[in-house]
Amino acid sequence: MPGRVRKRSPLKLPERPYIALGLEGSANKLGAGIIRHDKDGSTTVMSNVRHTYITPPGEGFLPRDTAQHHRDWALTVINDALKKAAVSLHEIDCICYTKGPGMGAPLVSVALVARTLSLLYKKPLVGVNHCVGHIEMGRQITGAQNPVVLYVSGGNTQVIAYSQQCYRIFGETLDIAVGNCLDRFARVIDLSNDPSPGYNIEQEAKKGKRLLPLPYATKGMDVSLSGILTSTEAYTTDKRFRPNGDGEDIITPQDLCFSLQETVFAMLVEITERAMAHIGSKEVLIVGGVGCNERLQEMMGIMAKERGGQVFATDERFCIDNGIMIAQAGLLSFRMGFQTPLSKSTCTQRFRTDEVHVAWRA
Repeated sequence: MPGRVRKRSPLKLPERPYIALGLEGSANKLGAGIIRHDKDGSTTVMSNVRHTYITPPGEGFLPRDTAQHHRDWALTVINDALKKAAVSLHEIDCICYTKGPGMGAPLVSVALVARTLSLLYKKPLVGVNHCVGHIEMGRQITGAQNPVVLYVSGGNTQVIAYSQQCYRIFGETLDIAVGNCLDRFARVIDLSNDPSPGYNIEQEAKKGKRLLPLPYATKGMDVSLSGILTSTEAYTTDKRFRPNGDGEDIITPQDLCFSLQETVFAMLVEITERAMAHIGSKEVLIVGGVGCNERLQEMMGIMAKERGGQVFATDERFCIDNGIMIAQAGLLSFRMGFQTPLSKSTCTQRFRTDEVHVAWRA
């Protein structure tokens, strides 16, 4: 079989260092990050600051309240990022912001801040797809070359692979995202939202001892998660359910967390393996907030090892929504000549990963 010819990247080495400010606020995390691309092709994370809107146990975050949080904290977070990077806004080459997908009101709040800074300091704007930001930062941090990407977060669940300057979606959720599924069950059993419901589900699952039957709903390359959530919630009304874990032949909240995780993650591993077989890749890159989950990384690692491959993942600094990933994807676009005119610096709650022209990759 003839070897593949490695295509030359259309992204040229910069003639001078480029610096970008990235602003992220598509959900309950407000992030500002500053990144530098140097003349030798290296990338430096100069600062990565984040503040999270945390609600009381049993409550989710509403768009209006989340947007207010972002407005209240925007100046503090941006000034902190500039201070840690030891740069001023006059030295920034472009201001990158999340165009979508995400929650409407928080997106608009952050876009307004980006527009204001652009006008005040006469800096070009770059609108960034949130999902592409996750992928590009994951590739940069891990060094993965041509991976199958599993993008798992509170609002998105997709299996993605790159081809011909497009991140193509092989499979996705048909209803709710995996992070949303975990967060909603955390509210059912009254887990804390600090630092995040998904993290607390993961910790409770480690104490689970019983794997309960739940619907396994892979549909080709897609998954369905709403029925699994409903079935898991139904166990909380079972006469064997004991919130405090006392007695024999019982079902505990820890058992439910364990069963939910094992079932959902097995489905994600299955569709990711199918995509790997299809494109002939031996690399898996896990991005998005749920990508921090160590059990998901472990299960994916077992599958990849059996195929002679490996798993790439980042820690919570880059997995969870952050400004630096928006700066990275935005600066790549900017270096290829892309800018967002002020008249088109809008936001969209639905902005699919495969709608983006990935001009910086061969």
